Amino acid sequence: MRLPALASGGLELRRFGRNRLTRAALASLVLLPLLYAGLYLWSFWDPYSRLSHVPVALVNEDRAVSSGGRTIHAGADLADELKDRRVFAWKSVDAAAARDGLAHGRYYMALTIPSDFSARIASPDGDGTPSPAGLRLELDDSNNYVVGTLAQSAFKEISAAAGAKASRTYFDQIFVSFGKLHDKLDEAAKGADKLADGSGQAEDGAGKLADGLKTARGGSAKVTAGLETLRGGTKQVAQGTGRLAAFVDKAGDVVVPLLRDNAPQIRQAALLVAKGADALADGAGTLPAQTKAAVARAEQARDELAAYLKEHPEIAADVRADLLRASGEVVSVARQVDGYVREHGADLAKLAHDARTVEAQAKRVAAAAPGLAAKVDGARRDIDRLNAGAQRINAGTGQLLTGSAQLTGGLGTLSGGAVTLDTALAQIADGNRTLATGLGEGVAQVPHYGADERSGRADMMSDPVRLAASTDNPAPNYGTGFAPFFIPLALWVGAMFVYMMLRPLTPRALASTAPAWRVALAGWLPGAAVGAAQVLVLLGVLRFGLGLEAVRWPGLIGFLILAAATFQAIVQWANARFGPTGRVIALALLMLQLTSAAGTYPIETSPGFFGAIRPFLPMSWVVDAVRRLISGGDLTPVWQGGAVLAAFLAGALVLTALAARRNRVWTMTRLHPALKL
Repeated sequence: MRLPALASGGLELRRFGRNRLTRAALASLVLLPLLYAGLYLWSFWDPYSRLSHVPVALVNEDRAVSSGGRTIHAGADLADELKDRRVFAWKSVDAAAARDGLAHGRYYMALTIPSDFSARIASPDGDGTPSPAGLRLELDDSNNYVVGTLAQSAFKEISAAAGAKASRTYFDQIFVSFGKLHDKLDEAAKGADKLADGSGQAEDGAGKLADGLKTARGGSAKVTAGLETLRGGTKQVAQGTGRLAAFVDKAGDVVVPLLRDNAPQIRQAALLVAKGADALADGAGTLPAQTKAAVARAEQARDELAAYLKEHPEIAADVRADLLRASGEVVSVARQVDGYVREHGADLAKLAHDARTVEAQAKRVAAAAPGLAAKVDGARRDIDRLNAGAQRINAGTGQLLTGSAQLTGGLGTLSGGAVTLDTALAQIADGNRTLATGLGEGVAQVPHYGADERSGRADMMSDPVRLAASTDNPAPNYGTGFAPFFIPLALWVGAMFVYMMLRPLTPRALASTAPAWRVALAGWLPGAAVGAAQVLVLLGVLRFGLGLEAVRWPGLIGFLILAAATFQAIVQWANARFGPTGRVIALALLMLQLTSAAGTYPIETSPGFFGAIRPFLPMSWVVDAVRRLISGGDLTPVWQGGAVLAAFLAGALVLTALAARRNRVWTMTRLHPALKL
């Protein structure tokens, strides 16, 4: 038994198979959900996987710093790391370009690495309490509201990229600093020991030098005293021989007893002269070698001190300067003494030679003194020669006395240098004490953190990088953020329903002789009026029912009335030109605009097809402009959108007028359409 309902349904379906147009309509009905859901889901299938196409400004203001003997450029490292991770399409620009791009919609966000980023990362190596390295994130909800939500999720990647490097750098600075401090203190302690040993050796050498100089000066004084006695004796001898030569014949009997009585004194004086001459000769001969050796020891001590200070740069600069200056003064004094001795080397050699001569003569006089009386007669023959020799001895003794006085003066200068050396060594000793004090202070400066300090540093280690985000033109909630998308959507749907109820072209107007443009306008005006009413009712409910806040209410109302009028004109044209099929075209346009208007996610997160068609559809311009009118921001998209809508409106009315002219001719297809909706 056949059921009437099934039979009638089959007849209705068979009606759609009568010609090509009805078959296409049936296929459209089948594919329409797929077209709507497919396009919509394709557009928003996985926006997070395409965040790398979202343009974001990256401003690196960081300045590299030196810490621990190396250069830290954490900002550049972070920028490279972010670009390698490709969370967004990072664009390296300066601050001015970032602000301008954010304001005009070229960038959805701007991330700024501040100038002190590296300094804060390296803060454990400096003074004071370390602080987290901050980043600044700027958004503008008038560009896109959802991108702010994406940014909060994406910052986990940014924080991971920055935090990983910051943590490693922070801990490295702490532990390397402590390790270096330990090593430097150990080196300083060893250096202090070596310096103490060296200063002790230098002090011993200075003591020996001072003792030698003291002995030499004492010997020189004795030689001088002996020479003075010798000169007096030789003078007396010269005078005596002179008188002896004149009165030898008369005083022979007197001289012999005199010589016999004074023989011991003569012998003692001669031995004293010999001893003094011997000491003088020895001192004059060894003095250049002693002064040369003193210079060598002073230079060696200075070089060892300079080398040690070069190996230990941690010694305080003032201590280093004092040590080097003192060692230089010691070398200078030793060189002066050595130079003086070398300058008078010939005098010393002559002095030694003369002293040896005097010594030999004095020894002969001492040997001959006991038998001097017996040799008086022989001396008479030699008295003239003795007189001449006495005069030469007297003159030589005067020269020897002069040289001895010069030697004594030189030894006095050398003795003063020894005092300077002793003073320098005392300064070195002071430097050692200063170094020991500095080491003690260095140990005291090894940090010992209290509970509060440990807490602060633990906080820094656990969260080394923090984001300071600021949003321009903020949207207070999701409703406000998505209103720029759903308001145009509602107005387009409203236009579709209007021309389901109203006829796009009035049959009476078509049958009249009125111009086609008037016919088009007569069909558009009722729809435009209804569209304006839709705008007012919709905004009234949103404002007073849901609490929508807009920065520019008059501009928003006027712009949306223009948008509604434009949508009405486009839907009117589709229905006037294509008849019932125009409703399907209007629905298809709606779906294309839903997926390309960037009302939710940035258009860059969608496949390239939607970005390509976006400028040629009116709803995308309305979405961009309404964002600025509700949230604030640059008004350029508003003026641009108004111009584009005016062009769409004028174009749709012109096309509707052409359709009206065409529809004045009735055909069988129009009288008996294959498809009725």
